[in-house]
Amino acid sequence: MNRLAALIAAVLLALPAMAQDTTESTGADLRVLDKLSGVVSDINLATGASDTIGRLNVQLDDCRYPTDNPSGEAYAHLTISESAAPIFAGWMIATSPGLSALDHPRYDVWVMQCALPEGAKPQARPRKKPVTDDGSGG
Repeated sequence: MNRLAALIAAVLLALPAMAQDTTESTGADLRVLDKLSGVVSDINLATGASDTIGRLNVQLDDCRYPTDNPSGEAYAHLTISESAAPIFAGWMIATSPGLSALDHPRYDVWVMQCALPEGAKPQARPRKKPVTDDGSGG
């Protein structure tokens, strides 16, 4: 898919999310994959903070979640730099990491969830039924 088509798809899919009420969070949980070593790292960042993972500097600019379902989705604005040069700046969506992804030969970064308010419990995401040899679920 070329970049223009990806951008159009991201905008069209983001329209319903933009229509819902969101709440700003104080931070987010992110996951980083080093594709060369296979090492997966989880980092927790406060809004405005940054962390260095390998050669990347990852900064969390903002994280928002649906007001009526705090653990249902996460929208994080990240700025990712390598050697002080920005290589990604934009919104990532937890449930659709491919819509706006870091394009890097060594690292993948995705948002897992926003920091939830005190007392809010994360909900388990529903698992998909395994597909059997005959193509049916379960």
